[in-house]
Amino acid sequence: MTHADEVIERAHALVAALRAKREREAERRKEVFGRIDIGTPLPMPGRGVQLSLKLQ
Repeated sequence: MTHADEVIERAHALVAALRAKREREAERRKEVFGRIDIGTPLPMPGRGVQLSLKLQ
């Protein structure tokens, strides 16, 4: 095996390791953030509603 072949093989191994790590991290994030309950959004006032502003 030539030096170039060894370098290419190591590069492929590195890419595979990084891909596996990225997939594990994505799965972990999905588990952690999937458990966080998101509350219902607050109701927005209808269009053209004037809110009172009492200064005194």
